[in-house]
Amino acid sequence: MREIKYEGYYWQNEKVRLRAMDEPDWEGHYYNRYDTPARRLLNYEVELPPTPQEAKDMIEHFKNFKEGSGRLMFSIENLEGVTVGGINLNSIDERNGTFSIGMQVDRDHRGKGYGTAAMDIVLGYAFNERRLNKYYGAVLKGNIPSETMLKKLGCLEEGRRRQMVYTDGKYHDEILFGLLKEDYMKL
Repeated sequence: MREIKYEGYYWQNEKVRLRAMDEPDWEGHYYNRYDTPARRLLNYEVELPPTPQEAKDMIEHFKNFKEGSGRLMFSIENLEGVTVGGINLNSIDERNGTFSIGMQVDRDHRGKGYGTAAMDIVLGYAFNERRLNKYYGAVLKGNIPSETMLKKLGCLEEGRRRQMVYTDGKYHDEILFGLLKEDYMKL
């Protein structure tokens, strides 16, 4: 196969490159399922113990941007080609122009700006290529890294659902964030 030249490639910026999920990505998904604190923040629950088959089935369901999966799932790579996490565009409502994004950066690669860089690519795609108008998301109170990232990307806190999520033996507030295309374009 010829060497790929990434200069000017849409799905890359100064920190990361996004690509379609593929079979070998099951190992990363499986590995991340053992990161209970991160998974609790992502899915608001403690998941059942992971299995290799579950991880392989998840990748099979979402690989190659299959129609009808309800999500556009990407693997996040750093510019050296190391897979550092995953991100997805989901809950797309074409009629109202709204969408959400889910993401997990592997514990070995957090704090390096990969998540913010990947979010910026997906936000740009949603706003500028899909003609969507509003990103909406939520984080559990105390999820400082995600809250900081969303604010860095221009998201505004739009509300709070008090004691909305029960996990780890207590109720947690859910903080709601939003970002309009017009505000994103000003950044």
